[in-house]
Amino acid sequence: MNNYQKQLKDLLTITCQEQASDLHLCVDHPPIIRLTGRLIPLVKQKKLSSEDLKNLSGALMQDDQKARFLAQKEVDFSYNFIEKEARFRVNIFFQSGEISCALRLIPAKIRTIDELNLPPVLHEFTTPSQGFVLMTGPSSHGKSTTLAALIDEINHNRTDHIITIEDPIEYVFRDDRAIIDQREVYQDTLSFARALRSTFRQDPDVIMVGEMRDPETMGTAITAAETGHLVFATLHTNSASQTIHRIVDSFPSAQQDQIRAQLSGSLLGVVSQRLVPRIRGGLIPACEVMMASPAVANLIRENKIHELPLVIETSAEKGMISLNRALADLVKRKEISLENALTYSLNPVELKMLIR
Repeated sequence: MNNYQKQLKDLLTITCQEQASDLHLCVDHPPIIRLTGRLIPLVKQKKLSSEDLKNLSGALMQDDQKARFLAQKEVDFSYNFIEKEARFRVNIFFQSGEISCALRLIPAKIRTIDELNLPPVLHEFTTPSQGFVLMTGPSSHGKSTTLAALIDEINHNRTDHIITIEDPIEYVFRDDRAIIDQREVYQDTLSFARALRSTFRQDPDVIMVGEMRDPETMGTAITAAETGHLVFATLHTNSASQTIHRIVDSFPSAQQDQIRAQLSGSLLGVVSQRLVPRIRGGLIPACEVMMASPAVANLIRENKIHELPLVIETSAEKGMISLNRALADLVKRKEISLENALTYSLNPVELKMLIR
């Protein structure tokens, strides 16, 4: 083991021991970890030079990843840290001509819906045989972790064939009652869209799409949900209504009515998630949850998507939760501060009224 491999091992060990979410390596800074949302420099470590970054990034990459990095100027992959039985999602990129690395720690244990403090109504998404479930929210707010909890619950309770399509593979599932095939973009398939089209010939019951990046992937995912599969997917949107808008607006105007009709018939629900700093340390999720209902289907079909927030607000008995209600509940339970709740709310004025 050379000096840089040892240094990398030490940094990954610190990240695991501190239970940090991320490790950042960049030129002219010491290594930096993210703890409960805050960036903390490892001041006992020396500042990293260009040469350090070249060698540390080299220690992380295989030959094919190095070739892709040099050709495309950035690369995404997962890294197995055997010493701590941990995995990292790694992105290596150039900035101002220098190399930088961002590593996201993926815990080895897949936690359950209840262990993650998620709304119990999410259990309902693991029982249907077909339909479309969308996990949304900003980047780094726990979408992959929530999806893993849903998939693993199916794994422990149903004799299904589950196929995941990811870039890169994050949580590694261990087959229980289900069989799970995990496909990584670039390693096992050339693209999300291509892998998703292929699933129709692979006899899946459940399909998980790590990210819907283009209309072809979105259209194929909706078709899969219509044709007898339970499909889970993620999108970087901030609310259920914004999610529907994003999907519909991705298609040419001539196709949009058809997409709305398909969505209204296949959508089981949309979960929009934020991780909010807890008063006693750590993070806790606040979730907007929209469940399928005749009213929701009707508004999507008739392009009255702006009315969805009102349906969510007035359908608590069906298990729906507005983001403001979730935040207000966390404030009342003294889990989060009012200040943080207002920061994460999309309608702070309404939230103040709810808390009052």
